[in-house]
Order: sequence, then structure tokens, then C-alpha cells
Amino acid sequence: MNRIASLQSQFQRAILTLDDEFDDKILATKRVSAKRRIGIYADAYRLRLIECLRDSYSALNTMLGDDQFDRLCRSYIDTHTPHHYSVRWYGQTLAAYVVGTAPYCEHPYLAELATFEWKLMEAFDARDAAPVTIEDMAAIPPDQWPNLTFALHPSLQRLQLAWNVAAMRSATDEDRDPPAPQRGDRLVPWIIWRTQRRQFYRSLSADEARMLDQARSGANFATLCEGLCQSIGEADVALHAAGLLKQWITDGLIIRIVK
Repeated sequence: MNRIASLQSQFQRAILTLDDEFDDKILATKRVSAKRRIGIYADAYRLRLIECLRDSYSALNTMLGDDQFDRLCRSYIDTHTPHHYSVRWYGQTLAAYVVGTAPYCEHPYLAELATFEWKLMEAFDARDAAPVTIEDMAAIPPDQWPNLTFALHPSLQRLQLAWNVAAMRSATDEDRDPPAPQRGDRLVPWIIWRTQRRQFYRSLSADEARMLDQARSGANFATLCEGLCQSIGEADVALHAAGLLKQWITDGLIIRIVK
């Protein structure tokens, strides 16, 4: 390793660990010690990462409060060094960290809220694609419908929620007081997606969730209808399935219909 690279490595270690090994390489003055100068860089490094985490987890910040969120961030930063060239991806494992770290793990809604907010970020950064239209669907001859498959928008995220974390995030975005944490009596399927530069999210019925999961796996329309037969009479299945497809197209979730 050449001298410059070695100095850079030592400087990085000093910022991350705040040890004394780099102090003799820093020019001190009567007013500012070498340790203080290193501390300025170390503080700036941490503050930038906290700012990044606050941008990614605004509702988590609101629910914890600024001081507790700051403590969470600093604890996370001390144990998770960034490995991606973009700080945008820093915080990807925060939900897993919350699950295993006291006192946050004592409040399970916090990890679910962190997961929900990270999925929002993933939806926002996903590749864009033009959705199909109702006219595209209407133009398909009836005899082709059984074999149709559907390509879904790259931003689509699928998750199960037990807590009212979506309401917490919605209130934060609208600058309202968030609701108190409340756990439902069952897991509820949700989706998150993006249309142009705007994020959306909504809950799904059990039928829609099952059908969407099958569609994501490449099942054709006939198979989607068979899946609905578990809870809907055969006479109503095709119409119900077509109605759900129409909703997905209205939402901008389908980008291609494969005949």
C-alpha cells in the first residue's frame, strides 16, 4: 500500500473508531487540538449518516422522538459501516437491527414501521415503466384471455403488516399527529408502488393478495381464476378476476399483457 493510501486508511479508521493513532499526523494549534480536529470530521460523518437515516425513516423518527431516534442512529452507525458508494442505501438493515437491539426490540411495531418505510424507498428508486391502459385490455379477444399473463411494475413491493404503521407514515407525510401503535388481530397484506414520482400504498383483501402473488409468479388468467374459486362461486370468478385486473391497471401496476 502506498503512503497516500495508508494515510487515507488510517484517517478513515480514526473517524470510525475515534482512536488516538492518527493524532500525531494532524497539525494541532494552541486553539484546536489534533483530537478536536479529528472529532470535527467524525461528527460530520455521523451527522451526515443521521441525516440520511432521518430522510429514509421520517415516521420512525416521529414515533421515537428526535432524541431517541438520534440515539438509535448513533448506535446503528457504530456497528454498521457503510459499504455502498451512495449513502442512499445506508440504513437498509435498520429494521433487522431494531429487531435485535434493546430497548427497540421491546416495541415490535418499530421494526415493522422501519420495514414499511424502507419498502417505500425501494419503490421510489425502482426502475420506471409505462403501464398498460384499460383500452389495451379491452382490445384483447375473449378467446385469448385464459392464457394471458401479466408483467407488473418494477416498483411493486408486497408485504404483510400487523400494526397500523401505514397510518403512522401517512400522518407524518401530512404533518399530522400519528396514531398510537395498534396491533390488528391478523396480518394484513399490503402493496407499495410508484406512479411516475409519487408513491402509493394500500391494503389488499385475501382474494386480491392471492391473485396478485400468483400473477407475480407468472400464472395465467385461467390459473388466477382457479385460485379465486377457493372463496368465490365459479359463476362469479371470471368477472371478479377481471375487476381486480381493471383495478391494477387503474393503479398503474400492470406494464405488459403477454398473450
